[in-house]
Amino acid sequence: MGAAEAPALAAAPAAGGGVGGEPLERRVMAAVKASEARGDPPLLRAVEISRLVAGEPGAGVPSADLAGILVSNLCFAHNSPSLWKLLDQAMSSRLLCPQPEAYRLYLELLKGNVTSSSLSLLAGSNRDKITKSIDAALQLSKSYGVSGTDFGHVVILFVLIVITKLIDSVLEDCGISSGMTQDQESVYPIEGPQPMDMDVKGVSAVKQNEQREQLRRRNIVMALEVLHIMAADTKIQAFLRLICLNMPDKFSVLSQRLTLIEAHKMALERLLPTSHKIDDLVMYIWRVSNLDYQPNNKRLVGVLGNLRSSNSMLGQLTGAGRAACWIIFDIYMENAMDGRHLGGISAIEIIKEMSKTAQAINEASWQETFKALWISALRLVQRAREPLEGPIPHLDTRLCMLLALIPLAIAAILKEETDACGAEGNKSLPRRLGLVSSLQDLVQYSGLLVPPSSLVNVANAAASKAAIFRANCKVVGGNPSMIGQSDSSTKSVGNMLHLIVEACISRNLIDTTAYLWPGYVVLPGHSKDTSLPQESPWVNFMQGAPLSDPLKNALIATPASSVAELDKLYHIALNGSEQEKSAAAKIVCGASLVRGWNIQEHVVRMVVKLLSPPLPSDSSLQGSMSHYLSQKSTLNAILLGVSYVDAVHIFSLYGMVPDVAAALMPLCEAFGSMPPPSNHRSTIVDETSVYSVFSCAFLCLLRLWKFYKPPQEYCLAGRGGSVRLELTLDYLVLMHNSRIEFPNSSATSTNSGSSTGSFDEVPTQPIYIDSFPKLRAWYIQNQACIASTLSGLGNTNPVHQVANKILSMICRKMTKSGVVSGNLSSASSSSVSGSSLSTSDDSYQRPTLPAWEFLEAVPYVLEAVLTACYHGRISSRDMTTSLRDLVDFLPASLAAIVSYFSAEITRGIWKAVPMNGTEWPSPGAALHSIEDEVKEILASAGVQIHSCYPRGVPPMLPLPMAALVSLTITFKLDRSLDYIHGIIGQALENCAGGSSWPSMPIIGALWTQKVRRWHDFIVLSCIRSPFGRDKDAVAQLIQSCFSSFLRSSPSSGSDITASRGVGALMGESITGHQGLHFPMAPGFIYLRTCRTFHDTYFVSEMILRQVIDCSHKLANGWSSNGPPHLKSGRPPLSGAASMASQVAMLGAGLLCVAGGPLLVQVLYEETLPTLLLSAQEQMLEDPGPVASTLQGYAMANMLFFCGSLLWGSEKTSPIMKLSFLSRRPRVVGTHMDFIAGVLDGHILLGCDPGTWKAYVSCFVFLVVKFVPTWLRDIKLDTLKKIAVGLRSWHEHDLALSLLERGGPKTISAVVETLLQ
Repeated sequence: MGAAEAPALAAAPAAGGGVGGEPLERRVMAAVKASEARGDPPLLRAVEISRLVAGEPGAGVPSADLAGILVSNLCFAHNSPSLWKLLDQAMSSRLLCPQPEAYRLYLELLKGNVTSSSLSLLAGSNRDKITKSIDAALQLSKSYGVSGTDFGHVVILFVLIVITKLIDSVLEDCGISSGMTQDQESVYPIEGPQPMDMDVKGVSAVKQNEQREQLRRRNIVMALEVLHIMAADTKIQAFLRLICLNMPDKFSVLSQRLTLIEAHKMALERLLPTSHKIDDLVMYIWRVSNLDYQPNNKRLVGVLGNLRSSNSMLGQLTGAGRAACWIIFDIYMENAMDGRHLGGISAIEIIKEMSKTAQAINEASWQETFKALWISALRLVQRAREPLEGPIPHLDTRLCMLLALIPLAIAAILKEETDACGAEGNKSLPRRLGLVSSLQDLVQYSGLLVPPSSLVNVANAAASKAAIFRANCKVVGGNPSMIGQSDSSTKSVGNMLHLIVEACISRNLIDTTAYLWPGYVVLPGHSKDTSLPQESPWVNFMQGAPLSDPLKNALIATPASSVAELDKLYHIALNGSEQEKSAAAKIVCGASLVRGWNIQEHVVRMVVKLLSPPLPSDSSLQGSMSHYLSQKSTLNAILLGVSYVDAVHIFSLYGMVPDVAAALMPLCEAFGSMPPPSNHRSTIVDETSVYSVFSCAFLCLLRLWKFYKPPQEYCLAGRGGSVRLELTLDYLVLMHNSRIEFPNSSATSTNSGSSTGSFDEVPTQPIYIDSFPKLRAWYIQNQACIASTLSGLGNTNPVHQVANKILSMICRKMTKSGVVSGNLSSASSSSVSGSSLSTSDDSYQRPTLPAWEFLEAVPYVLEAVLTACYHGRISSRDMTTSLRDLVDFLPASLAAIVSYFSAEITRGIWKAVPMNGTEWPSPGAALHSIEDEVKEILASAGVQIHSCYPRGVPPMLPLPMAALVSLTITFKLDRSLDYIHGIIGQALENCAGGSSWPSMPIIGALWTQKVRRWHDFIVLSCIRSPFGRDKDAVAQLIQSCFSSFLRSSPSSGSDITASRGVGALMGESITGHQGLHFPMAPGFIYLRTCRTFHDTYFVSEMILRQVIDCSHKLANGWSSNGPPHLKSGRPPLSGAASMASQVAMLGAGLLCVAGGPLLVQVLYEETLPTLLLSAQEQMLEDPGPVASTLQGYAMANMLFFCGSLLWGSEKTSPIMKLSFLSRRPRVVGTHMDFIAGVLDGHILLGCDPGTWKAYVSCFVFLVVKFVPTWLRDIKLDTLKKIAVGLRSWHEHDLALSLLERGGPKTISAVVETLLQ
């Protein structure tokens, strides 16, 4: 093969110059012959030829024409394309024998010109001609599918093809197949070259074959030497790395050769005397495929950039310690527990991406990553082990995070590994081994593993199960296949680890050998009272017991343990009798939904499936409402079940909100189009009617997004987006349809390995709002009601006639007692047409209209009632009664009430009314008590606020606010009314936030008087109030978060669970024995209040300034006046820099939860550039060189962390892309353009030069090392300018790495840079 390839490669320049160079050829050959005749040495001959070439117009050196002349005349005097084709075909047909002599000549030429310096050519027409000739000769464009091949592509592909062909030649000369395709047929059989019986110039065939065999062996050695020289060249390594980065499929050809060499290494060592060169060759090329950027540690910036590689050092830092590297886990999990804000993306997906990003950024092992996840989730549970009582997510939701969502996220991470390795179920893969090690490490954290009181029996049952397994394993001699569960008397003390292990086993993440881990089974002592696990009622159910009331109640209270049980229950819910269907619906929405952690992902899908009853097979019924009416009782039971606050939150955590919305929309459209019976009086009773099913479905649907948001929340921020990323009905529909397009990205698509039932099927039909005309009409009307007042209505509008009927119904008691005379609506500027209200009961009629028609008229009724109360035509008590009658008749009317009152409160056009206990309810002394408690809580977190309510003056509320809160306190606390309370609670808080009047403490005091056991929950809700109005309070809270995070505790070690850093920031407990726990952690308060911050730009600036200020303090601690312990041990500057990085991670987490994608965009495009452009004194006065560098380092880390946490470090699921990634190219590109503009001299800076240099170097380093895919979206000109700037700072390696990762567009720029 070698002899055949030699002329092919040598002909590369010839092909480009032999045609048009006839006159030059004659002169060159004449000069050659004359020099030969004179006996001139080769150097003089070369000078003479160069003189001839230089005289040619447009010629340059090296000359492609000269190459063609020399090759064609000296090697093949009759060179032509047809002759080359004939030669190739003759060798392929084995008519000719390869010539090792020619191959030796090629190797000798290549050895002397193999270095990267020989590839350097000046730009110009001559280089273009050479480029085209090489491309044409080697057919690079055709072979590698590269269109418009430029100089850079030709160079790297030429290097690749030379190395690949040389390796093939070595392999075949050693008798090893190189695995070439049919287009690259070998000239040798597998056995090697065969001797040919030929006599050449009188030399015997035997002797000639011996000489050629010796020459072939020497050729192998020389080929290896050439390969070694090429692979050791750093620039050629860079060329190969370019191919590996930007053309991985092309590089795989070379990788296959290396794998083949390693497989036949022993055979090659026997044949070759220089086997060490094979090892070096493999090492050099494999090093190229290691794409991780390694910085130069000689400079200060390089030292700072490389700190996170020192894992051993990070564990010894003062202050936050190693646990702080994972602070983002704690922030996300605690933020996800805020049930007031539902998300459309699964927590499984978010945790998976966040774990991968954090693992890469922290450069940690998977054992450490999984351990940090478990620890953060255990802290989450312990923080609310004694939960507050109130309409908020309780302990079940926190346990869902620990025992269901995190195992499912880990399962997704493990699945990626097994898919990539092609070893499904392989238990020796690094991630799976890391999971096992992380679980085994949890045994030492006994304080976090103490189960809440409600879980003690469940934990003991899990531990007893392991004890029984262990005991039986000893009996049968350690054979797990023979183990039974016969010994049911074994007791064991359980903790949270046993529940975690059970959750992992149920999803096939680990197996039952975990029961045999040392220290896993703890036998009870004398002081322990462990009860034996009772037989599950599901056993009787699976054995065919009928669903009697006792069994039904037991199944509601006991979670299912297997998918088989859910399958049977699902079958009954679809095919059973009416009574059985209703019972099955209540069971599935019971403990299995909120506490069935091992099968919870299947339960949530089952509930959504039951909300969409299948159409009957009789096609004549399709399109009618009869199939919905037949399922009325079952649907009502399911709707009431999912209205439970923990259930709604669990659906949100599983990312099922879009699917729930898609299931509820047809129900709302159908039941809202049916009229109620003529004798309908009230829906708030124990009956199942069309109105009750519609109201429950409709209010459940509205809970999924902020339908009542006042106009100020929809204002544009100047960048084409809303202030915050809030869910809307349109967005939920879009996400649902996207999951149909990408079914594998479904929130709960992670399979635990069990056989799943039909209820796990992914929806196949998209939905559109236009398919539901009644719902769409209400949606538009609701938005109009929020945006503007009701006006311009005609007197003959049918809607007004409906409004008058509603007014007649709700005001009949007032008119009968003589409270109101005349037309109630006469005082309204947008009056409702109709005659005066009649006082005769005979003429009174209840409207029996479909719910949609009823809802359309409710805003006009509300306007009339509120206006009448404003003008004194009705009393406040009568207005409250009329509103309550309206809700009793159609509970869905509450949606219109909330939207209308929220909008009117925001407009601020209504007078304030005194809450004095005469006209309106009075908060009494509870108001000042709550205000004092709020001040005390905030003071414990470092926030000082002023009183809003002077004593002796009755508090006041705007009229719509007073009417709304007066209405809400009339509802009784009943589990069957959860669907109403779910709307009321958030509506009150939203209205209080939308008003300029400090209203929340008054509302809280009124509700405290109604439900005293909710006191702590109400006080905690009221702490949000100051932050919506007071920027100073926001600034204090943010400052307190950073100071508590950095707070040092000498008694604490560096353990991941130490009570400092994360513990001081987030708190160890919300509640204590006497109520709320003091002091309240500032981080917890921040997460519960950050969505009330109206000026998110101010928040972004404050967080960034706190990061800068903390880095300045850390730099001062390193100085001579700092603490002495920073001067000993490891380099103190390294410790300060690592702490600055962790502070930046905290800042990134706080900023992302406060404003989401838009606030990160503001940080990239505005906040940070503005700070860098501002005068130095606006940042910190005279920071000094060390502080300046550390500030730039911290700023770069924060910006990078914000982006990586939001956009991820790798490819993410389509759902994540739909939500976040669409803005990344523009946002990052804009910021990189800013950096390039400054480096190019077009933008003047105001910050310290040291800060700027550290910022740019560190930010580029972080992007290059951890998220190189970002660079592919950056403009080539921008990358070039940044690279030039970095090289001016002597950051040559970083500049090269930046260009290398810029995608195919940067290949020529990298090659030009390397060959300069």
